[in-house]
Amino acid sequence: MTTHRTSKRRLAAGTAVVLAAMLTATACGGGADKKDDKAAGSGSGFNAGIEKVANASDKKGGELKFVGTQDADSWDPQRGYYGFMWDFSRYYTRQLISFKPGPGKESTELVPDLATAKAEISDGGKTYKYTLKDNVTWEDGSPVTAQDIKYGIERTWAQDVISGGPVYLQQVLDPKSEYPGPYKDTAPDKLGLKAIETPDAKTIIFKLPTPNGDFEQMLAMPAASPVKQDKDTAAKYGLKPFSNGPYKIDSYEPNKSMKLSRNENYKPESDTIRKALPDTISVTFMANADDMDKRLMNGEFDLDINATGIGQAARATALKDHKGNLDNGQTGFIRYAVMPQTVAPFDNIECRKAVIHAADKKSLQTARGGPQAGGDIAPNMLPLGIKGSDAKYDPYEVLKNDGKPNLEKAKEALKACGKESGFKTTIAVRNNKPVEVATAVSLQNALKQVGIEADVDQFDGAQTSGIIGSPKVVKEKGYGIIIMGWGADFPTGQGFSQPLVDGRFILQSGNNNFSELNDPAINTLFDQAIAETDPAKAGDIYKQMNQKVSEAAVYLPFVFDKTITWRSTRLTNAYTTDAYNGRYDYASLGVMK
Repeated sequence: MTTHRTSKRRLAAGTAVVLAAMLTATACGGGADKKDDKAAGSGSGFNAGIEKVANASDKKGGELKFVGTQDADSWDPQRGYYGFMWDFSRYYTRQLISFKPGPGKESTELVPDLATAKAEISDGGKTYKYTLKDNVTWEDGSPVTAQDIKYGIERTWAQDVISGGPVYLQQVLDPKSEYPGPYKDTAPDKLGLKAIETPDAKTIIFKLPTPNGDFEQMLAMPAASPVKQDKDTAAKYGLKPFSNGPYKIDSYEPNKSMKLSRNENYKPESDTIRKALPDTISVTFMANADDMDKRLMNGEFDLDINATGIGQAARATALKDHKGNLDNGQTGFIRYAVMPQTVAPFDNIECRKAVIHAADKKSLQTARGGPQAGGDIAPNMLPLGIKGSDAKYDPYEVLKNDGKPNLEKAKEALKACGKESGFKTTIAVRNNKPVEVATAVSLQNALKQVGIEADVDQFDGAQTSGIIGSPKVVKEKGYGIIIMGWGADFPTGQGFSQPLVDGRFILQSGNNNFSELNDPAINTLFDQAIAETDPAKAGDIYKQMNQKVSEAAVYLPFVFDKTITWRSTRLTNAYTTDAYNGRYDYASLGVMK
């Protein structure tokens, strides 16, 4: 899931599941006891929303006010991949199964949502059968049917029309890409994707060609949401998705605002996941992150929808005067730079190694906000807690050198790639992420030390999927280095790494495999791990995969991400979740009127 998934899935997408082992309360600001933490500001206490619920309440009413500097990549459930979009979309979408409400690791348990129970699994793990609940309805009062769920999932195949979302379901249900998608389906029987059967309006059966132990995790994503065919506006659907959740979208102006109100035809008795406490929900988008932080602290808004943390300019004030309104924990994201192999001279592995060795990881950590607000220096590309990860695996001696650059090895690599005097390249970074721009500048300065001249090109973050997500555009613009971040879509090596490094996940739009790594050995390791029913054995395979990714030298990981997150004094039921990358569980939030 990018930092979309920030956040993409993101993420993510965008989400985007973070393991319990990664979400630990982290001391921040130092020295204050619990009384002082609560006294500093009028919130419910420092870290009150980590592993527990801050301001628990079931009171309904009021307006929940979100603010953010970046709009979603899309609000279309099949198309969105930013992590905050996955969390927020539960206001207007539901899935067969979803994540259990609750702080921390509680949230990673899958529970029924539209379905009466988790799947009946048969045929050696290849058949999944669900029955829909009664009283699940669309905003026009009509029932949500098994056919609606099937149609929504089928939209994932229409990558030429609604590109950008995760393609796990497509890969699992149709690995040979035989189904053309609902917009191009001309088969006379009009039965659509044959791997999904809907014998009646309340029964849906999935038939996988081969078993996949993570399949139910995939069905918990927004990409598995139902879509009513006669309400589908294809590429425009993200402007006003038709709701089957507790709220409906009243208005939306991209990059400006969104307003939601209660869906009068929603049946709360059918939903054990969403509290639906506010009467209305608003989202305001603004370009200036520092201004956003000030207005959050002034009480104009309740929380940052992007959940990327208080910025550097406001951090000291927040920690001194408003510590009781802050939560500080790990997010499960890795922040990194990635080098597309299609852009010269990064088609040469030694040129890529030169960048990795020349980078000043301490400076990059500082640019992200230091150990507290930025995170721990990351030596490789598999987050801690996912089976197969290894905190001590340090292939480029990042930890051994305490994050300092190794200029000698960088110069040796330059010589080996025939660029002894250095070369010119361009670093691409989102223009509405000041901390990412700061990391780009840090990297730019470090690379100068070995003769690599890097321009920094800031692009529109809202257009991520069509700019850096387009291999064609990346090559045309000469983006040799891309600054990004990623969190797990679900807590396995498949859920974190496959969109980033499996060559079969390279897309022409909405791409997240920015390096365009397509190593048959890596692809095969994914197949082996996915087919393995023993999680420990699968972890051993993902460990091998991660090592091969490091050997390819396409990624420069910066940090295992942490944030200092703001929650307003009037926010209720605020708790961070592993399921949504350390964000608050948006579907449970309320406000004191």
